[in-house]
Amino acid sequence: MLKRAPSLTDQVKAHIKQQILSDEFEDGRIPAETDLANQLGVSRTTIRDALSRLEIEGAIFRKQGVGTFVNKAGLRIKMRLEEIWSYEQVLEAHDYTPSTAILAVQEHPAGVDLAAELKIEPGSPLVAIHKLFLADGEPVVMTVNHIPAGIISRPYTTADLQRPIFHFLLNHCQQHLTYYLSDIVPTIATPTLATTLHLPPQSALISFEEIGYNTDNEPVVKAFSYFRDELLRLRLIRREVI
Repeated sequence: MLKRAPSLTDQVKAHIKQQILSDEFEDGRIPAETDLANQLGVSRTTIRDALSRLEIEGAIFRKQGVGTFVNKAGLRIKMRLEEIWSYEQVLEAHDYTPSTAILAVQEHPAGVDLAAELKIEPGSPLVAIHKLFLADGEPVVMTVNHIPAGIISRPYTTADLQRPIFHFLLNHCQQHLTYYLSDIVPTIATPTLATTLHLPPQSALISFEEIGYNTDNEPVVKAFSYFRDELLRLRLIRREVI
């Protein structure tokens, strides 16, 4: 499978982000756009776009008439909640060694609610993939992905299911996952979930309930994710709207 090469802006953004993480900027001040452009051999427009993305991420902030600076608080953000990350990447960003286990793969008829969300007929077959993510061997995230059986076009093995769900959708369903519509939902651990995540019964949990869409804006997966937040803290930056 061919992967699209990162754009020049993405490359510049990654380079500056690495310089920030390596503490290469004296007093946390980002050089002027012209200086960065000359240093990296790119246009000021590319630098400006890269810095704008870093500002959106919270890695830098601008002071009008003073300059651009490293945002040390923003660097504590390990993942962007509005971006699609594999949980393996999330765990690595938190300095864990990730591993996965497939708990179950079940085919079941779609109930009324799932059918409506996935725009299929009630009773249509769904494949439910139950997966556990571990951080340094300790269970931290459990996911359940419901995929319409009708879009699965290639045979698959347990090894295929170990990969991130967007890889499975692309390689075995010919569906490019482009975005999720996500709800963050507080919930109480069921006995099975508590046992799986090594939690006391009735523990409070944060969960994601998400519908994933393809390039044609069609739903292709309903996903549930359950987190042990003492091991994996979800953090974001909220800004004033001007």
